[in-house]
Amino acid sequence: MNAAILLALVPALAWGSVGLVNTKMGGSAGQQTLGMTFGALLFGLATMFFYVMPHHAYLGKEIWTVGVASGLVWAVGTASQFLAIKDLGVSLAIPLSTAGQIVTNALMAAVVLGDWKTGKMWAIGVISIIAVVIGATLISARDKALNSGIESQAKSMTKGLVYLAISTVGYMFYFVLPNFLNKIGYISDTIKAKNNGVDYMTAIVGPQAIGQVIGAFLIVIFVLKEADKMFNKPTWKNILTGLVWATGNIFMFISAANPAIGQTIATTFSQLGIIVATFGGIYLLGEKKSNYQMKLIIIGTILVVVGAIIIGNINQFA
Repeated sequence: MNAAILLALVPALAWGSVGLVNTKMGGSAGQQTLGMTFGALLFGLATMFFYVMPHHAYLGKEIWTVGVASGLVWAVGTASQFLAIKDLGVSLAIPLSTAGQIVTNALMAAVVLGDWKTGKMWAIGVISIIAVVIGATLISARDKALNSGIESQAKSMTKGLVYLAISTVGYMFYFVLPNFLNKIGYISDTIKAKNNGVDYMTAIVGPQAIGQVIGAFLIVIFVLKEADKMFNKPTWKNILTGLVWATGNIFMFISAANPAIGQTIATTFSQLGIIVATFGGIYLLGEKKSNYQMKLIIIGTILVVVGAIIIGNINQFA
């Protein structure tokens, strides 16, 4: 297999494994969030000092603004996702989170950034979004035999879905901010386009990591009220979670900048992490699913992946 293709698959493996790794590392949602940001900070500062600065990429106030701001909303998305995992499990929370991100990011790209320019693009995009929504619905289906299930399980499901909704909004702003601030002229086209966009995206990583840590501290102290245990052992163990996530992030940039892969294919491949999270949660973490649920999960996963691939390559399909 082509080495470039293998590298482009690293983000899917890394991001799909985040929920698995953080569950194995243990800890509360606050400890997991804070530990993950510490790992991301190590990687972000290394990127800034050993790549961005030596390549003389622009690191002006605009870069720091978009970086810190996107890091803050990322912390909201991540903390909420970890809370959702506590209630829903990895095999349900991560696929639903991925599906939500695909839908909201596609709509933001279409409506706010104006990426869908023709009626045909809108038609194909809407059909793809419907496929993703149906897929997510199938993945989240409960067993027929459990429809009259325990009330506490229903409450846990509802609470988990609320956390996922908050997480999706946080991640949506995290993904759209770099392009939106360029769209409104705060980030110039010259800054964004330098070195095929690699300089801009990698320059953001350091400030973004700092924003992630600030956001995590604020959430852990003032929202989750876990100041008394935020430096306990699980926090330090979850640095590994942050390093796994950051590895996917950096390989995403490398693949997007590679002419043999490009942004579209790199983004599409990264969505395959849903497969790692879904079946990793079931087979590695032992999350129980009935035969009925497994059939729906397989069909739902296929629909989400196909919808993501079409959305990621909408210019070619339209």
